Amino acid sequence: MSYAGDLTPAQAWAKVADGATLVDVRTAGEWTHIGVPDTATLDVAPLFIQWTFADGSANPEFLASLRAAAPADKPLVLLCRSGARSVAAAEAATAAGFTAFNVLEGFEGVPDAYGDRVVNGWKNSKLPWK
Repeated sequence: MSYAGDLTPAQAWAKVADGATLVDVRTAGEWTHIGVPDTATLDVAPLFIQWTFADGSANPEFLASLRAAAPADKPLVLLCRSGARSVAAAEAATAAGFTAFNVLEGFEGVPDAYGDRVVNGWKNSKLPWK
């Protein structure tokens, strides 16, 4: 593993409560149409930096945006839809000098037998979102 490790959604919440920076790496469309994590009760705001764009192309400014917005001395907790893109983002962030964790299951979780994302993930773990 070339990043700090994987966290369940509950562990990710605890890590953010302890001072880590939550970075949602999904697309702008996902943030708008599906929802976003709500960390207001922790008095912190997540960062929203796309790892890829809606067409699947890589965001060439990901690391520059991360360096500009994230404190270098705090761990990062990276979140995507199901925990796949955030692995790649965590690897890139780690290579850039950050301590980065991946959120297993992501924001929506894995699909059930019918394709609905109701099994696990941030939302289905009843963590705050809007």
